[in-house]
Amino acid sequence: MSDLAIRAAGDGADGVFRPRTVALLLVIGILGFLGTLVLGAFAPDLRSGHNGGAHALSTAAVGFGGIVRLAEATGRNPVILRNDTLFDTEDLVVLTPETGLEDMGKILARRAVKPTLVILPKWATVADPDKTGWVREAGLVLRAAPEAVFAPQFRFSVSRHRSGGRPLRSVDVPPAIQFAAARPLQTIAGKELRPLITDDRGGIVLAQLGTRPLYVLADPDLLSNIGMADARQAQSALTLLDYLNSGGATSIKFDVTLNGFGAAPSPLKLAFEPPFLAMTLAVAIALMMVAMQALARFGPARRRERAIAFGKAALIDNTAALVRKAGREAALGRRYADVVRDLAVAAFGVPARLHDGAIDDYLDGLGGRERFSDLANQARDAGDRHAMLAAAQRLHRWKQEKGG
Repeated sequence: MSDLAIRAAGDGADGVFRPRTVALLLVIGILGFLGTLVLGAFAPDLRSGHNGGAHALSTAAVGFGGIVRLAEATGRNPVILRNDTLFDTEDLVVLTPETGLEDMGKILARRAVKPTLVILPKWATVADPDKTGWVREAGLVLRAAPEAVFAPQFRFSVSRHRSGGRPLRSVDVPPAIQFAAARPLQTIAGKELRPLITDDRGGIVLAQLGTRPLYVLADPDLLSNIGMADARQAQSALTLLDYLNSGGATSIKFDVTLNGFGAAPSPLKLAFEPPFLAMTLAVAIALMMVAMQALARFGPARRRERAIAFGKAALIDNTAALVRKAGREAALGRRYADVVRDLAVAAFGVPARLHDGAIDDYLDGLGGRERFSDLANQARDAGDRHAMLAAAQRLHRWKQEKGG
């Protein structure tokens, strides 16, 4: 097959696959692939959480997005926990279970001696069909929901009553924490609860569970977006979080894994975060440089060789290849010796009356370091290609020495 035929078949595609078109397709494809990788790595973190739930990502009335933003604005460095491997921190972790069905046993076991605040559920809501991320009040959840949050390890009873918005009492917290009661107010009672904040009836609003630094907030409205609408409530909320946090804390952690926004550690995400980001950028730059180098041509374009070449040399090469494939190379020694004899007869004026052995005797009589008959016998008796080649080379040198 010739290059002419190949180019003729490709002439019709030259107008479609121009260098600029190919380069543009490559750039779009590479950018699309990289965008897919980045979005795939950070997809869990990009979920807004605006589903109207009672968690730290929610901007609904029952959510806790307000206290998170307020903590960030006041330099408290809030962090949203999407991975359960991060619960070993010494900082305060705020848990917001929305029902009593969440399994918090493993989390509480890991937080045994570390400050943890659990906010009990209170409100039942339905999504607002008119505004995305908003909810409509559907009443209070059944008491069984908050009562089941710590079951079966800890049990307490939940009660609700009209509060009139009266001030709550600080039992064992700093005086600066001055909350007004929510309407209605949800309180708890139990044997293992140590009251920290109560209402005017003695109902527990905030308690420490046992002797461990595990705190329970009975009414979520003190920290939810509902409460953050009042400046005094918001200030008390921040002071409360500071009080519950550990002495050397550098942040406040808000968990959302219990609310369905958890994400497992991703090796792909590690490639786009320090310290591995530097290596990723280095590899990307190296690949870019290789691609740019590949687009540059070094010297003139080389024409592809024909599959079947022209000329005597090609014929000889093809014949040699056939002999090699047949395994008959050693048998060529006898014929080569005969060819050299015929050439020597013509070159050295051997008398025409001489035949066969007499010719060999005549050639041996020409003198030299080696005798023709010995070399011819070595070529005829060669058992493999290497012996045949060595004998043929010695015959060729013998002929050159005699001036033939």
